[in-house]
Amino acid sequence: MAKIAVFDSGLGSLSIIKEIQKIMKADIVYFADQKNYPYGTKSQAQMASIIKKTICMLEEKFTPDVIVVASNTPSLMLNLQKGKIIDVKPPLKLAKQKTKSKKIGILATKSSVKSKGLVNYVKENNFPDSYKIFKINGSNLVDLVETGKFLNNENYCKKIIKKSLEKYIITKKVDTITLSSTHLLFLKKLFEKEFPKVQFIDPGNLVAKKIFSKIKNKQSKRNSLKIFTSGNEIQFKNKLNKIGIKNKINYLST
Repeated sequence: MAKIAVFDSGLGSLSIIKEIQKIMKADIVYFADQKNYPYGTKSQAQMASIIKKTICMLEEKFTPDVIVVASNTPSLMLNLQKGKIIDVKPPLKLAKQKTKSKKIGILATKSSVKSKGLVNYVKENNFPDSYKIFKINGSNLVDLVETGKFLNNENYCKKIIKKSLEKYIITKKVDTITLSSTHLLFLKKLFEKEFPKVQFIDPGNLVAKKIFSKIKNKQSKRNSLKIFTSGNEIQFKNKLNKIGIKNKINYLST
């Protein structure tokens, strides 16, 4: 039986869980750490404290085979991927393969964009001098998801998307953008509608494959999903209901 714990500061984990369930059967615990939303504005010290407490809590309460930190922000700011922990980082190797203009955007939270971790991660990917990498603050786009605006106000979302990305795509000629907050995957169809010639790269499948490689011999008979939040259970349940998720929501604190 495969036991996987997945967490971030809200809805972002669901985009990763969806990809996990496509390629394997597992018992998944999803923890939405809404008390600490948004991760994307936290300092490195704050983030380190939050992530340490959360991982310890999930380990003690659920003893999972794998813990997925389903947020690019702590994954870039902290050294997380060791043992049973899997992180999520911008899929730059795939972006390098797909770009034609050699101009790539990393769309991420404010903290990620400003982090030394992102600078180092880009260096590790050894881009030739002919490539240009643009770090784009997408914290306002993350808010469109976590507040639920993406569910009922498409025109407003399209305006914010256009304002956030237009100068990079039109002026800087960026043709490939990594969706480097798991929240942003909920906006992928809107991104593609607004900028149909740009490739928006989703890391979810790559993360799911990493998880599968760790637990492929422990698969469960069926998929199960238990959902917990450190925020308001009723508000979170209402939000999940709007995207078709009817599971029971339980309160859990670090």
